[in-house]
Amino acid sequence: MITLASTQLWVHDQDEARAFYTEKLGMEVRVDVTMEEMGGFRWLTVGPVGQPDVSIVLMAIPGEPVMDEATAAQVRELMAKGFAGTIFLGTDDCHASYKELTDRGVEFVEKPEEQPYGIDSSFRDPSGNHIRLTQAYARP
Repeated sequence: MITLASTQLWVHDQDEARAFYTEKLGMEVRVDVTMEEMGGFRWLTVGPVGQPDVSIVLMAIPGEPVMDEATAAQVRELMAKGFAGTIFLGTDDCHASYKELTDRGVEFVEKPEEQPYGIDSSFRDPSGNHIRLTQAYARP
């Protein structure tokens, strides 16, 4: 059986991303290791409390030889527009979660709205990644 284990978001600053995802979104750090033998490469993952089998890799934009500067610039440009990746977070009560997160300092770009599939809202992380917070309606 194949399952979803991790997904990745590019981030400008891993320390800033770690603080945002843990302190503002309430996630927990799963792994945070720096491998000096790989040039100081840092593997940082976070995930929702109570959902230990899923994590988000908060990946710094690499330099040469992994990624050339032109590609890195394209990634940064897409991040600034909110199009380098999207995470969809689920909640049982979008309005309550919206209030909780705004009280923690999360700035939403879309307030909760009724959609055909549920109640949906969105915000961006400090790197510009688009994050949707959704209360999905029960399927028939």
